[in-house]
Amino acid sequence: MGVLTVILLAAFVRSNCQNELPDVFKQGTIPEQLKYLDEKTRIYENYRAIREDMFRNISRNTLDTLNQAKKRISGLLLQTTELNTRIDSLQKSLETSRAELDEKTRTKNSIRVLGIEVNKVTYNTVMWTILGALAFLLIAGYLTFRQNRSVTVKTKKDLEELKEEFEEYRKKTRIEREKMAIDHFNEIKKLKGTR
Repeated sequence: MGVLTVILLAAFVRSNCQNELPDVFKQGTIPEQLKYLDEKTRIYENYRAIREDMFRNISRNTLDTLNQAKKRISGLLLQTTELNTRIDSLQKSLETSRAELDEKTRTKNSIRVLGIEVNKVTYNTVMWTILGALAFLLIAGYLTFRQNRSVTVKTKKDLEELKEEFEEYRKKTRIEREKMAIDHFNEIKKLKGTR
């Protein structure tokens, strides 16, 4: 039975070899070609009989597909390497840009006062506090000046009044003294004349 099987198998293969290769092996994908082989070939005692030209064609197609996949994988690996290099370069550039931005922000947010870097918020707080204190002192000084001026004016007025009163008093006193001296002199004359 083994020899008969081999002869039948050889006859089957030979008759199939004379046929032209199906279109699926010329234009189909590898899965389509394998499906065709699965459906159109027979299994005998755990062996599948495949025509030599189909086997060669599917082997060649599979190797071509594998080679194309390897080339694509190799191209993708090269592209991945280039992209990783570019990403690293961009990350370094980003870090440099961030450092520069931090420096610019720090510089923008600070002011040099007497050679010392001072934060703008602190500087503004100190300057507004000083400005407020100066404004308070100016207002307090102005109010004190007005009060002192009004006191000075009143004091000058009082002094003038006092001078006038004193001058009047002096005149009045001088007149009274002169009158008293005259009266005293007249009294002395009367006393001398009575004797």
